[in-house]
Amino acid sequence: MEIIFGVFAFLVIVTIFKTARIVPNQWAFIIERLGKYAGTLGPGFHLLIPFIDKVAYKHSLKEIAIDVPPQSCITKDNISVEIDGVLYIRVVDPVKASYGIRDFRYAIVQLAQTTMRSEIGRIELDVTFESRDNINTQIVQAVDEASDPWGIKVTRYEIKNIDTPQTIRDAMEKQMRAEREKREQIAISEGDKIARINRAQGVKQEMVENSEGERIKRENEAKGEAAAILEVARATAEGIREISHAMNQEGGKDAVSMRIALDWIESFKSLAKESNSMIIPANLTDLASITSILNNAFDFSKKKEKES
Repeated sequence: MEIIFGVFAFLVIVTIFKTARIVPNQWAFIIERLGKYAGTLGPGFHLLIPFIDKVAYKHSLKEIAIDVPPQSCITKDNISVEIDGVLYIRVVDPVKASYGIRDFRYAIVQLAQTTMRSEIGRIELDVTFESRDNINTQIVQAVDEASDPWGIKVTRYEIKNIDTPQTIRDAMEKQMRAEREKREQIAISEGDKIARINRAQGVKQEMVENSEGERIKRENEAKGEAAAILEVARATAEGIREISHAMNQEGGKDAVSMRIALDWIESFKSLAKESNSMIIPANLTDLASITSILNNAFDFSKKKEKES
């Protein structure tokens, strides 16, 4: 009896194990009934028909990261480079992923590698380092289109490393060093050019300022000289008017004649002190004749003024 009970208990446990299925969240179980697809189990608790139904495939619906192994690629300029990457995929149709292809992970990795070789063969080595984003986009489009019948969605692809031969790296380093030296020389020459221009502009501005200052100085000097000449002329005219007015007064004519005679005598006195020889009029002692001559000159000048 104990043996029969034990066998019965064992059968019950096996039956429960074969019948009950708990599907975790973000998972999908493919059920086959007698070898034929019977349905897809979502998250939760499910009961199967013992010995008839079975779980044939289990798929995670989460995004999966797959390493793409390093591979050798030839660029457009015949340079060999080794490239690896990471591919991100997600199962969107568990049935197609189960029956559309035997191993979708392997197939997708192979497809990513062949697409990578094709894309690298279209560009040169220098462009390869600058075109990572474009290469990633092209691989995602090609692999996603090819994996659509398999129920797989390719979300993105990222290149991890691009390895080149040592000789190529040395040549690239020399090229970059030469490019940096070239940029340095250009920067130095540009700076010297700007400095020369600034100095020339400074000299030009200085010359302009100096010439402007000289012009203003000359104008001020000319205005000052003109004002001085005008003042002298005004003073002279005022003096002449005062003399003329004084001469028209009673006794003024005699006073002016006397003043001129005295000045004349003083002038000859000065000439006698400065020189041993001099020319004098024959009638120098005749002061009356001198005064008469001066009076006649004054009368003639006054007559001319009235006529004018």
